[in-house]
Amino acid sequence: MNISNIKTPGVYINEVDAFSNSVVPVATAVPAFIGYTPQAMYEGKTYTNVPKKITSFAEFQAIFCYPDPPAPADPAKQYTPQYYLVKQNAQPDKGDYILIEDEYYSIVPDPNTIYYLYNSVKLFYENGGGDAYIVSVGTYGAPSGIPMKPGDQIVNPNVSLNDLMGGIALLKNEQEPTMYICPEATLLSVAENGTLMQEMLLQNTETQTAISIFDIIGGRNPDPILYMNDITTFRNNTGTNGLGYGTAYYPFVGTTIMQNSDIDYTNLFGGDVKQLDPLLNPPSDPNQNAATILSEIENPSGNPHKVSEYNKALLIASPTYATIINHVLADVNMLPPSGGMAGVITNVDNQVGPWQAPANTSIVGVSSIPIRLSDAQQGDLNVDAISGKSINAIRFFNGLGILVWGARTLDGNSQDWRYISVRRTVMMIEQSCKLAAQAYVFSPNTKNTWEAVKAMIGSFLNDIWKQGGLQGASAADAFSVECGLGSTMTSQDILNGFMNVSIKVAVVRPAEFIVITFQQQMPTSS
Repeated sequence: MNISNIKTPGVYINEVDAFSNSVVPVATAVPAFIGYTPQAMYEGKTYTNVPKKITSFAEFQAIFCYPDPPAPADPAKQYTPQYYLVKQNAQPDKGDYILIEDEYYSIVPDPNTIYYLYNSVKLFYENGGGDAYIVSVGTYGAPSGIPMKPGDQIVNPNVSLNDLMGGIALLKNEQEPTMYICPEATLLSVAENGTLMQEMLLQNTETQTAISIFDIIGGRNPDPILYMNDITTFRNNTGTNGLGYGTAYYPFVGTTIMQNSDIDYTNLFGGDVKQLDPLLNPPSDPNQNAATILSEIENPSGNPHKVSEYNKALLIASPTYATIINHVLADVNMLPPSGGMAGVITNVDNQVGPWQAPANTSIVGVSSIPIRLSDAQQGDLNVDAISGKSINAIRFFNGLGILVWGARTLDGNSQDWRYISVRRTVMMIEQSCKLAAQAYVFSPNTKNTWEAVKAMIGSFLNDIWKQGGLQGASAADAFSVECGLGSTMTSQDILNGFMNVSIKVAVVRPAEFIVITFQQQMPTSS
């Protein structure tokens, strides 16, 4: 209250704030998925190339998935990859195959029909995911009707570098996402994948609000001997900028996201059941039951059954068909790990905080990995003397199962930003303090304001220290906040309108290497 404005005799009340403003921690685990969805329409409004926040998988389904038809029809299929059985002259050296009547058949997809975003979002929510952003850059493209060569890397011509880069650029105006994930980036060519990753890291550096989680081309079907070639290619294509904002995981993971009911004969040979007949009903071993079902599918009677019913009948009638479906299902369920890691990070943040490394934990829904790395093999992934680009391994351990066994950024040779937890904790502190300090823009640049800012930030950091996010026996050891004339500002700074705040924090770091020393002691007399 300004005393000079009081003119009438009486009693006046002047309320004085007893507490300074507070810093509210920003959300730390909000991934943004960029890629292709079944659709992008809700209540007559398109959501193509529109960053849309969702809070549950049900909300994702409502906006980005096909609506289910009325009962009793089967639910709509959201993802329909196409697979072919290609006869081989000998046992294939690469890729999955099946032996039918002493003949080898490679099981290979139509690359134009392979997408990862839908299943990656499901994997994210299975692992404790919460708020997320979806940037749909388009819907699924047309199939080619041609299987790829066995053992080749999958490159989907329908996945466009320009589409994905456009989706990434849309996130520049969104402050909330803290993780960028492009599950379908590995469906690009190696060169285009490198361009996309460098663009993501550059944007992370500019915004300083998010990290990028990368998958590695070749991680889906790694060569047990030459797998390091894929790692080297990845390292050569990520550039040198913003490495502290990127992290990568290897290899892909075999999941249980899709079930037997999600794959059927419509996913084989482009839905042409004629090509199934010689496989399920060969002349050398006739299967009349399977032949009858296939005939009914091709020429339905007046009261045809549902696809799910025909599929169940075929599974019972033909062991060969059941084996084919199981092989296709295993291939479809081999996913890039980035979506699952986003869920793991969210779960760890909710239970502890961003200062806890998202490692030494399992990924829910993961049942297998295509390569089992040893300690020595992981060493080449974790430490690289030349580039420093660390790759986090997903490994199998006897008695423990499959665990995330790495917590490094791509900036593995940096003492400051080597670990994901350090990068994310500092990012959270920076953004929280930045938003809180906006309340003091245009406030008088005087000691009262400086002390209020110091008290506000100091109280926030003290809470982080109490939760275990900062190290030190006392708060004074954990952080310091400076703001004032002679310490962080000069008289010229004040004249120019600058108020400088200096914050130092001692962030906790993971115990990545635990060394236990054993030494024999000489016996002593009692």
